[in-house]
Parts: sequence; structure tokens; C-alpha cells
Amino acid sequence: MTDSNLNSKNSQSNIGTNKDARIIKGIKKHLQSWDQLFLPACFIALLLFLTFSSEFFLTWPNLRNVLLQTSILAIVATGMTFVIIGGGFDLSAGSVVALSGTAAALAILSLGVPVGILVGLLIGAAIGLFNGFLISKMNLSPFIVTLGTLVTARGFALAVSGGHTVSNLPRTFTIIGTGNFLGIPYPAIIFIAVFVIGHIVLKYTAFGVKIFAVGGNREAARLSGIKVNKIIMMTFVICSLCASFAGLVLAGRIRAGEPTVGVFLELYAIAAVVLGGTNLKGGQGSLAKTLLGVLFIGVLQNGLNLMNVAYYWQQVAVGVVFVSAATVGALRAAR
Repeated sequence: MTDSNLNSKNSQSNIGTNKDARIIKGIKKHLQSWDQLFLPACFIALLLFLTFSSEFFLTWPNLRNVLLQTSILAIVATGMTFVIIGGGFDLSAGSVVALSGTAAALAILSLGVPVGILVGLLIGAAIGLFNGFLISKMNLSPFIVTLGTLVTARGFALAVSGGHTVSNLPRTFTIIGTGNFLGIPYPAIIFIAVFVIGHIVLKYTAFGVKIFAVGGNREAARLSGIKVNKIIMMTFVICSLCASFAGLVLAGRIRAGEPTVGVFLELYAIAAVVLGGTNLKGGQGSLAKTLLGVLFIGVLQNGLNLMNVAYYWQQVAVGVVFVSAATVGALRAAR
């Protein structure tokens, strides 16, 4: 075979390779566009469907109720976003909500509101430090560590309360869960404030940049001088603090410390974060999209209630959303 024939074949091979590369690049671009628009499109479709299905959906009392119902999930999902972007996840958040709210309620009755609030937040910080230390320093699995903390924190919540509801909390505390400003519930105002602060930290601070770097490539982050273990530990502290804060708001809303609240709340939070576009492997995501995931779940549950759908079918629908979130997350991670 002559050199000219070889050159011709090599040239054709290069042309074919370049063409394949352009096709693959185009497919990835379309998938990325679809990924960005999928949840907003589903959310708009859900809003339109519920608007025409129920005359009560777009009324202010119902929308106010949606904000109120999603406030606790939104606060927990804020902290969960930090952890997942950093490359982990936290299964203990729901139990932290229960333990913090119950312990704070007991402390409030004995020592006053300021001390009770401090106790609740310190419990969250301590659990976050514990989780973060074992995961970052001891290199243990987030699944095993936070699953253990989930069970332990729930057990402590039942133990300190004797398995009973801690009631008769003063109005100076319960107002954070029952009050309103210009018709907007305080819990909704609180979760919006938490989201805004979290968004600013993630997007506009050096700490936020480091979280994305650690979640994207821990070794590269370490070589660039980032204290990876410290960042991982801080994300778990933030997650547990958000959960404890949510526990305080929930205790104010139901006017009691209840050791059985928050069951599956961490799974709802993870689903909302993943639905919002955060990569389960870390390094990608935003709180703005997490908020959309939270609202999607909240509006779906509200709509099913308005349509008088039986509770077991509501569970099926939410379960489908969870599976869809996991599927979207897996496809996103594979790309």
C-alpha cells in the first residue's frame, strides 16, 4: 500500500473521529439542556393541572398553607444541599429534628427560652461534628455513620422525653412557628432567610467555592491547598445545624417537643436536592434549584390532598417521585 493511500485512510479516519466527537458533544449539550428544563417544565405542568383540577389551589389560604407545610423540609434541604455538593449525604437529619426540638422544649420549661434554643442548636452542632469527624478523619462511610446517628438520636429523643410529648411551651417561643407577618407565616419567612443566606455562602464566598472543589475532586482540592477534612466536617455541621433549627421551628409550630416527628424527613430532603439538579457524587448543584425541588414535593402533596386522594395513593405518588429523583441523579452522575 502506498503512502498516499495510507494518508488518505488516516485522513478519512480522522474525519470520522471528529464527526463522532461532534455528535457526542451535541448529544451531551441537548441532554444538559433537557436536564436544566425538566424540573421547571414538570413543575409548571403540575401547577397548571392543579389549577384546573381544584378551585381552591390558587387561593391565598392554600398557597399560605403550602409555604407553611414546606418550611421544615426547606430548612433541612438547605443543609442537605451543602453536604451533597461536598460529596456526602446525611441520613440522620430527621432524627436531629426530633431530638433538638424535644431537648429544647425540656430546657425551655426548666431554664427559659434563650437557654432552650441554645441547647437545641448545640445538639445539632455536636451531632454534625461527630458525623463529620468520623467521616472525614476516620474515613468511614457516610451511609453507616449517619444511619447509626439516625437511630441513636431518635433513641435519645424518646429517652429524654420518656416517650411523651413535651407540651405547655410559652408563647414567646411558639410564636416562631405560629406567628405571621403581613399574612406570611414566620416559618416561611425563616426558611426563605435560611435559603438566601445559604445561597450567598455557596455562590459568593471562598468557603462555598471550596465545598464545590471538594465535592468535585477531593484529591485535586487537597493538592490545591484546601483543607479537605475541615470542609467535609463543616458541611455536616451545617446540615445538622439546619436540622436542629428546623426542629426548633417545628416545635414552635406544633407548640410542643415531639420525639416522633421527622421520620423520613431526611429522605424527602435528599429527594428534593437531587430533583433540583444537585449531583449525588458532589461538585454540582445550587440552592435555587433545591428550592424548586422542595416546592415540587410540597405542591404535589398539597394537590393530592385537595383532590381527596387516599393517603396510601399519596404515598405511592411520593415514592414515584423519590425513584424518579434517584433515576435522574444516576443519569446525571453517569454523564
